[in-house]
Parts: sequence; C-alpha cells; structure tokens
Amino acid sequence: MPRDLSLIALDWGTSSLRAWRFDGSSTPGEKREFPWGIMKLPNAGVDRDTAFRETLNKVCADWLTASPPCPVIACGMVGSAQGWREAPYAPCPVSLPQLASQLLQIDLGKQRMLNIIPGVVKNGNMPEVMRGEETQIFGALAANKVLQQANEAGEPILIGLPGTHSKWAIVHRNMLSHFHTFMTGELFDALIHHTILGASMVPAEEPQWPAFLEGLEVARSRHSAGLLSTIFSTRTRFLTGQLPQTQQADYLSGLIIGHEMCGLGKLLLDAARPDMPIALIGNDALCDRYQRAFNHYFSARPLHLIKYATENGLWQIAKVAGLFTTDTGKIFHAI
Repeated sequence: MPRDLSLIALDWGTSSLRAWRFDGSSTPGEKREFPWGIMKLPNAGVDRDTAFRETLNKVCADWLTASPPCPVIACGMVGSAQGWREAPYAPCPVSLPQLASQLLQIDLGKQRMLNIIPGVVKNGNMPEVMRGEETQIFGALAANKVLQQANEAGEPILIGLPGTHSKWAIVHRNMLSHFHTFMTGELFDALIHHTILGASMVPAEEPQWPAFLEGLEVARSRHSAGLLSTIFSTRTRFLTGQLPQTQQADYLSGLIIGHEMCGLGKLLLDAARPDMPIALIGNDALCDRYQRAFNHYFSARPLHLIKYATENGLWQIAKVAGLFTTDTGKIFHAI
C-alpha cells in the first residue's frame, strides 16, 4: 500500500461502482470497478446503512484501513433518496466551490468521513435534476485545455453527457448555468425490451452504421411530426423488406438520437455562436455513436471528446473542499 494515500474517490451510480485511489498526485494510482450500484448491492438483505458500509469495505477495505486516514469523496446516485443518504440538491446555476461547500458527510468510523457531492436542480415549471454529471462537467473543465481557455475567456461552453438520461449543459464563467435532459437511453431500452418493436430484432455482431445513419436522416426529415410518428417505422420497414432484422436496433437508435439532436438544436444550438466549444463525456462506444450523430447534424461545429472527467471532477471538488492538503501538482489532461 502506498504511504502517501491522499484520497479515495467513488462514482457510485444506479448499476455500478467505480473507485479510484489517489496517492499524493492528481493522477489515480489504481482504479477498481464493480457491478454494485445502489440498486444492486451484493448484500441487499440487510438494512441499507449496513449494506452500503459492507459494500464499500468489499471494494476498498485495504485503502480504508491505510494510515494515516484519508478522506473519501463520492458522486452519483449514492446521494439520492434511494442511496445511502440523501444529499440535498444544489440550485442551478452553481459553481464548483458551491458544490464543494455543500458536501454531505457520513461517519465511517476510525476518523474517516465519506463526503457525498450534492446533485443539481434547475427549478421552474420544467425542472431538471442531475446527480453525478455535475462532477463530470467540472472535471471536464479541468481536463481539457480548449475548455479551460474558453471558460477563462468568459465564453459559454456546451457539454453533452450521453447515457440513460442524456444531459446537455451550458457552463459559463465557471458556473453550471443551464441544462436539459433527454430520456434517450432509457426510452431505447424500453422500446426494445417492452414493445413490439423488439420482437423481430436480431443482434448484429457489430454496429450497423448505414442503418443508424438512415434513422438519423428520418428523424431530421420528420422531426416536426414528433418521435411517436416515426418509431413504428422500425417495424414497418422490416415487414416490407426495407430493413433487415440485424439492422433494426441501430435504425431505432439513430431515430431516437436523431430526435435528440433536433431538440438540442432548437433548445441550445441554433442561437449559439458557431465557434462555441462543445464536448462529449461518456464511454467510448456511446460517444462514438453520439459523435457520428452530432457530426451528421452539426458538421460545421467541432466536437471534443473528454476522458477522465469523473476522476478529475472528484479530485477537484475534494481539493477545493479542503479534504486534503497534499501538494498535487498539475491535473492530468485529455485533449
């Protein structure tokens, strides 16, 4: 075990748990990942507090028992009403220092505290919420030099976080100032597994990009009629011999993501400066899909793919919160 362990950082979501060990540097010394999200704890038969404590020990007991004690910080659904303990939402607009000042603490014993980062709420007649993405957003600002320069110059930045509930957020002058949610991933999963559309689908060995692009184009040409008027074509094109079974899923994916791109344009991009920096955060496969869609709709706008956003964000928030005093040097960058 390293002698200068300075931070344990957790991304604890609905279906998975990722943990990083920082050893006196802003670059993680080790990463661990388990399918033990808040709804999939390995010991769910006990009370919730015990289940979370036991799961954390299964993941990193050797880190937790290191001496001297080091702080633990977490983001994600672990701070939701269904998580370990609810961390109240911080109102949008919000800055990194404001998030760092509102950490919810859980006593782990033996002079160790778990610090949970709050989610963010955008109030109004169409409210929005996020948990975990706020950490990634501020981590992206630290991890990418183009975004850093734009932020320092006072230029607005658009950051996309594709996933079960895709988020598109505006950052301006060090503040998360605005965001929208698209239920793209969850809708795709529901349509495949719980409607007639998935009944005839056959998995493909690799992505069927021509079908995906066809779905994007149908969404663009029929967007004014709405998503509900186009998704049934996933079935009718198969029935009429226009779409093989192995291409149905990617066609449907293109349709749904295409409607998201159309909505993104109307909500955030159509009135934005043509040179506004835009970035994507997410796993490689999903970002590849979204990059193709974005370039199909907004080919004149450059798009930056950001890596290490979560761990960078956890580190940055912990540092600003004063959870450690180690001289960490520079943040690690992903261009």
